[in-house]
Amino acid sequence: MMENLQWITVSGPEEGAKEVYSIIEEELRNNRLQVLGLATGSTMIPVYEEWTDSNLDFSQVTAFNLDEYVGIDADNPNSYAYFMKEHLFNKKQFKETHIPNGMADDLDKECQRYEEELNAHPLDIQLLGVGENGHIAFNEPGTSPESVTHVATLTDSTLGVNSQYFENDDKIPNIALTMGISSIMKSKKLIMVAFGEKKRAAMEKLKSGEVTTDWPITKLLRHNDVVVITDLKVD
Repeated sequence: MMENLQWITVSGPEEGAKEVYSIIEEELRNNRLQVLGLATGSTMIPVYEEWTDSNLDFSQVTAFNLDEYVGIDADNPNSYAYFMKEHLFNKKQFKETHIPNGMADDLDKECQRYEEELNAHPLDIQLLGVGENGHIAFNEPGTSPESVTHVATLTDSTLGVNSQYFENDDKIPNIALTMGISSIMKSKKLIMVAFGEKKRAAMEKLKSGEVTTDWPITKLLRHNDVVVITDLKVD
């Protein structure tokens, strides 16, 4: 199972960002990147800095984000829409950008619409981080591997970690819209980025080679093209 997984160990986030850059640059140069799946969170900040400091041209690339909080307006600094504008979209032009609408009146309908957009624009590469409990996007432990874009209830673990990023003491929503595990797995290539000791348990589970719904990250073992970039030495 591990033969489809390329494991790259780096010294830290800056070197990791350079590894991601080299993959993206090569795929763009060879015209293999039309649709790109994006992620948010502190892990992605050095990655996007590497892109925005470069001459990478995304003007013919359509972007899809993994997830968004429910009930937070796109102009709110705590929203992922705001994060993406701040760190990437205001600095690099894309052909189109898509983020789930957490303010939609009908959340299930919004999830269905988003999944239909994904099916109409198959992902060439999906960028992923991982939560301390092994979640990918907001697919928490126990999420069905067959899940498509859906409304997710966040665990206490995720809420505890993510609340530190919330400005103005706003209360973090406990529900979000997220691509499902099967939505992610449809991407031709996956790039998983993980830095820091807090991610060790999740990465050890991935390295163990056992697929379990208790650790959504392990579903990546069933994909045929995954690059893992981490500063953790995992046996």
